[in-house]
Amino acid sequence: MSEIEAGVFAPDHEGALVRPSPNFGPRRDGKRVTTLILHYTGMENGAAAEALLANPESEVSAHYVVHENGRIVQMVPESERAWHAGKSFWQGETDINSCSIGIEIVNQGPHGDFPDFPDAQIEGVIALCRDICARHSIRPERVLAHSDIAPSRKIDPGEKFPWARLHRAGIGHWVEPAPIRGGRFLALGDRGQPVEALQSMLALYGYQVPIDGVFGTETEAAIKGFQRHFRSQKVDGVADVSTIETLHRLLSLLPVSVS
Repeated sequence: MSEIEAGVFAPDHEGALVRPSPNFGPRRDGKRVTTLILHYTGMENGAAAEALLANPESEVSAHYVVHENGRIVQMVPESERAWHAGKSFWQGETDINSCSIGIEIVNQGPHGDFPDFPDAQIEGVIALCRDICARHSIRPERVLAHSDIAPSRKIDPGEKFPWARLHRAGIGHWVEPAPIRGGRFLALGDRGQPVEALQSMLALYGYQVPIDGVFGTETEAAIKGFQRHFRSQKVDGVADVSTIETLHRLLSLLPVSVS
């Protein structure tokens, strides 16, 4: 039995405390780490979250947990496949667990009326993300929310997560969102070429949407996921001028090899 199988390993991130979880396996099909996924725990406290992630019956885990005071706990080695993404999709990839590292950020989410993320915690997240992205050469546009890769069922890390602050620290893809104002919009039930163009833009960025010119529930969910990450002032699933302009700006900044 290897040390990893026995639950003994050295932390990949300097200063992280190790609390091994048994919930992991090998990365499949030779996939390497290309993506970083940020979550919130959505539980009463960090101890409860760690207990769940270490429970073999839960069948969930993450590589890291970042507590409110900035303390970082590693539960799965980065070389291994943690079970944090669930059913998800990004840019054609459906086995996100095999190509990603997952960070759980202690925050009660809807169970605590969406509390703010403390400064010490965000500083810990920034340090951890910088280290992971540098060691694995993760591109800025591959630092994602759980709600990006599974928008129909997940909302974490939520509207209050400070993506702009992370970007100022050199982490993630970001533009200042276009101002919310009046004008033409697309919403649930709309049909036609403008909807198809919107769907094509979402798909080009990475979201899973049908490109059929019908603004259905999948497209609405993708818009909400996009808004939670990039235009969090108003998350309603309506593709207004602000949402579409922000999406267009992000697409225009993608590397040529990606877009």
